[in-house]
Amino acid sequence: MTAIAKGQFTVSLKPQALSEVAVATDLGRLSIDKVFSGDLDGSSRGEMLSVMGAVKGSAGYVAMERVTATLQGRSGSFALQHSGTMDRGTPSLSISVVPDSGTDGLTGISGRMQIDITDGQHFYTFEYVLPATP
Repeated sequence: MTAIAKGQFTVSLKPQALSEVAVATDLGRLSIDKVFSGDLDGSSRGEMLSVMGAVKGSAGYVAMERVTATLQGRSGSFALQHSGTMDRGTPSLSISVVPDSGTDGLTGISGRMQIDITDGQHFYTFEYVLPATP
């Protein structure tokens, strides 16, 4: 059965050293550090690659992050995969749990996350399925 977790998070993005390929193709590389509160309680770390378009307001990014948290009283970790596009200021974002990436109490988790930013604060809505404990 699908469940929904809601809350907010803080995020810190830090520029990282670029490979020769990244420099030659105008990619940006950032580390991701988040702290989640609410129904999902924990933190994550990951990396993002981005590229800016030639038109202001156009860009794209991909990211992978490992979330270590407690959800429904169960602790473990799972990976999230991001794919985001900004088309002349219009955003499109897809974030999903990497299949079979759950560990410990979160083994078998699947789902999708939505992020909303309001007045500079980051909020998440996480629609997920977590198998029953044996």
